[in-house]
Order: sequence, then C-alpha cells, then structure tokens
Amino acid sequence: MSGVGVLDKAVVILAACVDGASLAELVDRTKLPRATAHRLAQALEIHRMLVRDTQGRWRPGPRLGELANAAPDVLLTAAEPLLSALRDATGESAQLYLRRADERICVASAERASGLRDTVPVGSVLPMTAGSAAQILLAWEPPEAVMPLLPRCKFTGRTLAEVRRRGWAQSVAEREAGVASVSAPIRDRTGRVIAAISISGPIERLGRRPGERHAMAVVRAGQRLSGL
Repeated sequence: MSGVGVLDKAVVILAACVDGASLAELVDRTKLPRATAHRLAQALEIHRMLVRDTQGRWRPGPRLGELANAAPDVLLTAAEPLLSALRDATGESAQLYLRRADERICVASAERASGLRDTVPVGSVLPMTAGSAAQILLAWEPPEAVMPLLPRCKFTGRTLAEVRRRGWAQSVAEREAGVASVSAPIRDRTGRVIAAISISGPIERLGRRPGERHAMAVVRAGQRLSGL
C-alpha cells in the first residue's frame, strides 16, 4: 500500500473488477464498506476506468488500455540498440520474446542484412514447447505452471534444471530443422524472469553447441536489459 488511502482503495477496486464484479462482490472481495466501494466504483466509471457490462457488473474500462498504450515500453525501447549490438557481435539474428499463456511472441528483433539467417518477424507467435527461448521462459516458473506443458515439450524437466543452473539455454533443430539458437533471461527488479533474449541462425554456422560460442554475449545482453 502507498499510504494514500483513497488511491489504495481505488486500486483495490480495479483489481477486484478484473473478471467482473457486482457491488456485493466488490464489498466481499475488497472488504471495504458498501458505501465506500459503491462511491469509488462510480467515480472510476465516470473516468472510464470501469464500465458496466450487460449484467450491471463493473469491468475494466477503456481508459486503462488507452493509458497503457500511450506509455512507452521501457524494455522495448532499451532492447532495440542492444539487439542490434548483439547481432553485430555474434553475426546472428537477435530476438526478444515474451510469454503469452502457452505461446511466446517475438516483440523485437534485429536481423542479419545478408546471408543465411533465421528470420523471425516481430509479432511472430511461436510455441512454448520448443526452442531455447521457450526453455528460458519456463525454467524459472513454478512446477505447477510447467508440468502441464512438459508432455508436449521437445525438452525435459532435466533440461530446464540445467538451464537454471548455468543461466542460459541452447537448442539445435528443436523448433525448426536446420536452426540453432541461444537464449538468456531478462529479469525485472524483483528477479522474476519476464522475457528471453535470443540469437538464432543455421546450424551449419552456429554448430551443435552454439552456447559454447555465444552464451556469454547473450547472457550479458540479458543482464543489461534486466531491472529496468
């Protein structure tokens, strides 16, 4: 809590409405007095931070999305020059991935200008079941978040344990035939893994142990993007 009472209560109200909430549900979830919950919800509705659905329940409003979209993404802004530097240092295409449920999304990339390359356009949606970036995004997750996926993965729990131990991941023809990759974690200020930074390219150039050549460069790039 911030200590600013009305602000703290408003945030509690917003959190309670993520999946929709009637007034009775608001009171139950927030433990606020009924009159206080009602007054704050109405005020947030006026500011379009809450809206009512067809059943009269409060849900997150459009103003929240507008504010989020207007804010610069600190990670993406910082990643652009670092991805280019990583590409130039390794000679391979570099990418940044975020997890979305059972998928990962390429949100930034720096491609080789010429020659054989592994092109992953920004916006590409890839599975969480294969590839070094998927290993990174799963390795530090709690077991209950990993176990349902493992039967479909091309890597094992032992692989993820090794990733945690050494701090980076590699894959060879795991996601796509002929492609190898190396990935490292990007962490927030609490140490939680929030993204994966990667390089990828043809096996004939990266070899069967790409981590031996490029892990340290990728790890250093991930460290520089951590804690933003």
